[in-house]
Amino acid sequence: MSFSSVLNSFSVSLSNGLRIPMLGLGTSHRGGYCHEAVVYALKDCGLRHIDTAERYGCEEKLGEAIRESGVPRSDLWLTNKLWPGNYGYKAARKACLDSCSRMEVEYFDLYLMHWPEPMTPGRSNREVRAETWRALEELHKEGVCRAIGVSNFLIRHLEQLKEDCSVVPHVNQVEYHPFQQPDSLIRYCADQGIVFEGFSPLAKGQALSHPTVRRIAEKHGRTPAQICVRWSIQVVTPHPTVPVQHSSLHSVTLILLFLSEWSGHNPQIYQKEQGTRKLSSTFEFFCFFLINFRSIFQ
Repeated sequence: MSFSSVLNSFSVSLSNGLRIPMLGLGTSHRGGYCHEAVVYALKDCGLRHIDTAERYGCEEKLGEAIRESGVPRSDLWLTNKLWPGNYGYKAARKACLDSCSRMEVEYFDLYLMHWPEPMTPGRSNREVRAETWRALEELHKEGVCRAIGVSNFLIRHLEQLKEDCSVVPHVNQVEYHPFQQPDSLIRYCADQGIVFEGFSPLAKGQALSHPTVRRIAEKHGRTPAQICVRWSIQVVTPHPTVPVQHSSLHSVTLILLFLSEWSGHNPQIYQKEQGTRKLSSTFEFFCFFLINFRSIFQ
């Protein structure tokens, strides 16, 4: 079986029945964009999950890369995010449709509110979040967003949204690594049927120089990045000292979104700078791993 076949044989079930591929490609606003890397990942590596955001400013270029790769839209899972500057009912609807236009797609598989704090003076944050979410609910009903979710939301934000709206978020994307383990939030998402999506398992690069991480990496003949990723895959959450209802976890899955330097793959996608090979800072490579809590607690 090819790497691509194995890669795409794993997926996570959302509460609405859709399945999200476990491995994905992400882009970021930090530094720009690397077109060749995206095309290579889609065309030669077989990746089918792309995560981006309105804020990153690369939607048009990402759309071009998708078309150049030749991968049919129906074979892809596209996630996009709504920036707080466009929160509010009318602004949210317009922003989502504008993002579709920039990428030249008719729909997103997953659309997220990027942050819980709006940028709307004179109105309560809760009110703006609820109004924005209602716009996402309509876009979901219309088929423009096949699934909807949030990013960086805490329990209190999710509780308020549950009280104010009718659709529980399908996903909550939050930072997750050895130095930040929001066990209570993970447990809450499990109870509510929300897929917890963790990002930055390398702690935005800070974990790579941590003495403990480096010591473990040296002991096992691995890189610090590999150790952090392995921790993310292997760690058992919620914390085992906390009593857990098996029934509340039976279908819950944890996805881990991590940044990797992707070294050792196709040097042609690297840019030369001052005599060294460097993956363009405009490109961030993300992988999604899943842990089925049912298998963990058996």
